[in-house]
Amino acid sequence: MATTAAAVWGRAEQQDFRARVRGCLLGGALGDALGAGATAHTLTELREAHGPDGLTEPVPAFGRRGAVTAATQMALFTVDGLIRAQVRRDTGVWHPPTDVHRAHRRWAATQHDWGPDERRKDNGWLAREEWLYARRNPPRACLTGLADDQLGTLDKPKNPDAHDSGALARSAPFGLLVGWEPQLVCQLAVECAAHTHGAPAVGLAAGALAVTVHGLARGGSIEAAVARAREQIASRPGHEPVTEALDRALGAVREGVPDADRVTALGAGEDRAEGQLTAAVYCALVGEDVRHGLRLAVNHDGPSEVTGALTGALLGALHGETALPPAWLAELEGRATVLELADDFSMEMTQGTALHTPAESSPGWLARYPRA
Repeated sequence: MATTAAAVWGRAEQQDFRARVRGCLLGGALGDALGAGATAHTLTELREAHGPDGLTEPVPAFGRRGAVTAATQMALFTVDGLIRAQVRRDTGVWHPPTDVHRAHRRWAATQHDWGPDERRKDNGWLAREEWLYARRNPPRACLTGLADDQLGTLDKPKNPDAHDSGALARSAPFGLLVGWEPQLVCQLAVECAAHTHGAPAVGLAAGALAVTVHGLARGGSIEAAVARAREQIASRPGHEPVTEALDRALGAVREGVPDADRVTALGAGEDRAEGQLTAAVYCALVGEDVRHGLRLAVNHDGPSEVTGALTGALLGALHGETALPPAWLAELEGRATVLELADDFSMEMTQGTALHTPAESSPGWLARYPRA
């Protein structure tokens, strides 16, 4: 894969980009945490417990308020893999799907190890974060697909019949590669989905999500970003379920006042990638603000943490970190880690040549993101 020529990053452009990266990663984690308190309950149960509007504020999950699930864990390792790909490019090795796969294998270790293995010199800093060593509803296909070193490919994907949203939930960070052209962002997301999920609609939903985030991170509107995503997948085999999903999301905006029943009808109530994408895009489109959009996203019978994480990533990339609910952020598990990783990604993408070159590199940066 090749990228476009590097953009000229002035101070204002760097600050805007960093705000959108922070917004995307923190927003996804907030939506995930809000949904974690809803995902084990039906919409009826949520309304009985919290009133006619359902869940409107974070509630305890996994023993605390603000706890995140595997959706956030895997998204963070996606970012780690993307940074590693840029660092390894200095060696002449350039295959981002392999670097992302290695990063997700490091996530897989957090699901069965007691804590960081200090003998692993390739861990870098993220895999040494002890709070990540916790099982939080990891999708089965992600666990089995990442159980060995073999790379799933488009020709030979892992779990060829897996239709769930596990690969989709980790794919928003691909869209933060704003220096790449949309078709390359789409292709990378599609290829990386095949590491764990083989159903064509899953990979195309991941590609569509990544291209939508890409448009937002470049400063575009949701409508324009979705239109670009639709263009990118329209020529690919098996695109129809995802193309129809995006069309449903756009069309539903004109069908009446947003509510939980409408979100459920769009596909949120079932754990299929294209349905979760539909619901998230719709909630991002109609949300009056981030809080309202996330509340809409998590009140249904399906995997609320996924719908919340996707919606939060979209709204965060659109508005930046300062639009996120501060009271929710104050309780977010791992907030310092998310911020640190977001800022590292922003630095790598805007000032990477000052951190590492084929001839000379910062030892501290390579300790954080080893080339091994």
